Amino acid sequence: MGTRLYVGNLSYNVTEPELKDVFSENGRNVKEVKVVLDRDTGRPRGFAFVEMTTDAEAASAIETLNGREIQGRPINVSEARERTPRGGGGFGGGRGRDHGDHGGRGGRRGGGW
Repeated sequence: MGTRLYVGNLSYNVTEPELKDVFSENGRNVKEVKVVLDRDTGRPRGFAFVEMTTDAEAASAIETLNGREIQGRPINVSEARERTPRGGGGFGGGRGRDHGDHGGRGGRRGGGW
């Protein structure tokens, strides 16, 4: 088990200090709390990552806090998974000229180039 936890189904009003207080209950030590914000709007996206100092504290937090209500919403607490690489990027999604959606006919009326 790792020390990094995923916390989902959060109210958009939950703050990092509030989450730190909740995860620190029962003597657990919190290393870091990060509420994830939308890149464009700067508003919370409804989930966060909490890093505990030990695996045992992370396991304790999952056991005691998963399903607990914070600001009227039952939160989901689980071990965070490693980020998977995102494919593509750039313009055109990486498809070459010969693999377009036009069936090989040039995509123009009257056919051909």
